[in-house]
Amino acid sequence: MLRRLIACLVVLIPATAILCADLTSTEIERVVARDRLVHPYLYFSEGDKPAIKERIGSDPAFGDVMKRLLAEANRLMYTPVNPDAPPRQRNPRFEVKYEYENYIQNNTTAAYTLAFVYQMTGDVKYARKSFEFIDAVCDQPTWVHMAHEFPVIYDRVWPRGAKDDQVVFHYSQWSDHLVFDIAAVYDWLYPALDRRERDRIRGALLEKAVLRVRGNYEYHWWAAAYRCNWCAVLNSSLGIASIALLTEDPQLVDVIAESYNRISKVFDEIRTGGWQEGTSYMSYCVGEAFKFGDALKRVTGGKYDLYKHPNIPSATKTFLYCYFPPDRGLHFGDSGSGVVGSYNLYNSIMLETGDPQAAWLHDNLGFQAPSDILGLLKPRSTVKPAVFPEPSIYFPGVNWVIMRSDFTDPEKVAIATKAGMNDDPHHGHLDQGHISIYWRGCEFICDNGSAGYDRRYFDNERFNYPLASSYGHNVVLVNGEQQLVAKRKNEPWKEGIGGKVVEFRPSSGRDYALLDLTDAYPKQELKGWRRHIVLQKPVVTVVLDEVQSVRDAEIEARFHSEAAFELKKGFALLTADEGTMAVIPAVQGEYTLRPGKHAILMAQRDATFRWVPYFGTVTRAAGERTVIGTVILPVENEREASEIAGSVVLKTDRSGTLTLSFERGAESFTYVFTPSKDGLVLK
Repeated sequence: MLRRLIACLVVLIPATAILCADLTSTEIERVVARDRLVHPYLYFSEGDKPAIKERIGSDPAFGDVMKRLLAEANRLMYTPVNPDAPPRQRNPRFEVKYEYENYIQNNTTAAYTLAFVYQMTGDVKYARKSFEFIDAVCDQPTWVHMAHEFPVIYDRVWPRGAKDDQVVFHYSQWSDHLVFDIAAVYDWLYPALDRRERDRIRGALLEKAVLRVRGNYEYHWWAAAYRCNWCAVLNSSLGIASIALLTEDPQLVDVIAESYNRISKVFDEIRTGGWQEGTSYMSYCVGEAFKFGDALKRVTGGKYDLYKHPNIPSATKTFLYCYFPPDRGLHFGDSGSGVVGSYNLYNSIMLETGDPQAAWLHDNLGFQAPSDILGLLKPRSTVKPAVFPEPSIYFPGVNWVIMRSDFTDPEKVAIATKAGMNDDPHHGHLDQGHISIYWRGCEFICDNGSAGYDRRYFDNERFNYPLASSYGHNVVLVNGEQQLVAKRKNEPWKEGIGGKVVEFRPSSGRDYALLDLTDAYPKQELKGWRRHIVLQKPVVTVVLDEVQSVRDAEIEARFHSEAAFELKKGFALLTADEGTMAVIPAVQGEYTLRPGKHAILMAQRDATFRWVPYFGTVTRAAGERTVIGTVILPVENEREASEIAGSVVLKTDRSGTLTLSFERGAESFTYVFTPSKDGLVLK
């Protein structure tokens, strides 16, 4: 205890912000005030209700949410509750039939809505109907999604922190969505239920959630997988259930302490910003964790507050820098390409931390109004929005680089690139060195995300899927050699598999990043690869690839695009509703622009086949070192693209200095790369 206290004092964190490892159940028990444990207390108390009702009455957006909830509750009053669940689907990822899961989720949502309306109206009829729905949920033998039980999930390749010898799968992601709502139903219905009815819900929360994990965390693969979203969301749901049950089961303070400790360790992994799984998983991870954080703060009187974790500002910084106007988000790994976050997430961060970046995200990403029950429980924040003065950033923890001119203008090009480790077999791709280019809301040079979560996507076959492999990314391939993966099923971890950002040099007129991706490859065909990326603000991108290989090896710099493309003489023309861009190679020697396409057909019964096209600059190595330059920029039409392509010059002088130049109308662009012991560097 003394050692932990000294460690906290050394870093000068205020008492309310202390986030020390190994919080004990005794410490939780000491600060939980029993007078706060009067139901409802989980998300609001009886004393909080007048303020909630005032917001509903005075703010039209809050009022509209409540009107919708009331209308739904009144419909549900006449909805019969079916006591017979559909049969469970033994192969859900292939069949894509989730009738059983939908049955549980729909009944839970109905009970949750009715329970809240009961609290807001005081009309016990809503409580009685809510119990009918939740009773059907409690009657089910498990709340685990069939895709997460042994027949399907056993073959998954586990992320960092999980042991290969995993055989227990009786509490998993998706269960948490149910448990959050069921815990709230228990808390909100408590005054209207008799002892038997309370124990019905309480017993289900214990049997199907808390006691499946309590005391045996080491058997659950996600419990210590601190770089995985599962760890935070599942510990959050267990913590929230335990808080809701404290009136009858005060000994569950041990689960609350475990949830706090493990979520804190997940937040520790945010470090300098970025999240290896991608920004959509980061948003989900943080947002779900704060459900527990809100309840924990309430019952401990603010003593233990997850919002005070020192890495939360890094999370909002990530959300800010990984947004591309008007409505796109960073598309690395399995993450989607849309904006991330929610009204609840950003409003809560603003209220709890005063973060102006969260306020900017709230105002600019379309999250200005609440849309659900939790959004009604807190007032609107009045924090004034702001952004960081430097629009470009390097996240060293994950080796991501974002280059841009500003945060708001879609007329200006933004670039995202990465050079981290290939050690996320859960949601990562073999994509070190990948580049994405955004302009006018289109991903002209794009990541295609995942092809979908089908029967084998998380197994050893994962990196045979084109869109998770190197083949589906904008990287360099030598004789088709792919990047390595650091982890396969039941095999040891291979450390150091990936790349690194060697240099990042932002400025008001030009950003420059130098990436070394050599160690991402087996180095049998590709012996070395350094990628230089220049954003000449506001719209010109220059990529220079230095590739080491054996003589006569086939070298391809591959590109994918959201836009339709045509391969012309000396350039590729990318055309979308948003505009037109040109991709212009610069190669010393012969080359071709070669089209290709990935055949995508998911391992699902009724999957639809589709092609994902790409093209590449392909050349033969004249020696051990080959340089491929690429100019990517907006153009008015094919004629302008042809004129620019005709002006491109790539040359090397006797000193080894390389110059890439071209003209666009009256403008001249010149980039000089000087030799160093490791390769070229932009002058």
